[in-house]
Order: sequence, then C-alpha cells, then structure tokens
Amino acid sequence: MGTKILVVDDSAMVRQQVRHALVTAGFEVIEAQDGLDALDKLFDAPDVALVVCDVNMPRLPGLDFLERLRRDAKWKLLPVVMLTTEAQPELVHRAKSLNAKGWIIKPFKAELLVAAAKKLAQPIRAA
Repeated sequence: MGTKILVVDDSAMVRQQVRHALVTAGFEVIEAQDGLDALDKLFDAPDVALVVCDVNMPRLPGLDFLERLRRDAKWKLLPVVMLTTEAQPELVHRAKSLNAKGWIIKPFKAELLVAAAKKLAQPIRAA
C-alpha cells in the first residue's frame, strides 16, 4: 500500500488526471467530489498523508473545507495543496493563512504535482 492522498475536485476528469499522475508515482488515491465528501472520506481514512484540493466546488468549496479541517486538532497539520484555475492574490493569501502548503494552477504539470506530493506526503506513523 502506498502513501494515501485525498484528491478533492468536482470535475471527474481532473480527479482522473490527478489520480493517474499520483498512482503512476506510487501513491494510493482516494477521491472526493467536494469538501463535504472529503470530510466523510477523511473520517473513513484517517491515514491520509496529503490532500490535493480544488477551490471552486459546490456544497463546500475548497477554502471553506480547509477552514473546517484546521478547526479540528487532528487535521491541523495535514498538508494541503490547492489545485485550481484561480490565481487571485486574496484567495492565495487566505489559503496560506490556513496553512495550505502549495497552490498549483490548472492545467497542471503532472511532474510538478508529483514532486509536491513526494515532498509533502509523509506517511502517517502510528502514535
């Protein structure tokens, strides 16, 4: 079993592209279609080592998901990389203030995403 990465995006095509890049690099991928779905998936897979998350999604957008994540002590240090078409400075600033570890613009380069995942996804060690 590879290190688990949760990919959160409302676009099935984007999730498929991200999954392909990460699985090819040896990661295990769990997919969620929005922030609420992602919270459920994290509950079921507490050993996720990294989240790759879109900003614009229905139900619970990416930055709101990140805000909820940071409220829970269990997820305060979980690395999150935002993967989005947005480049607005105020959104990037909000993500950084919520301790997002990166901001990758779509369309993304697979090697850039994989490099970020390899750097940030630390296997969860049993306490």
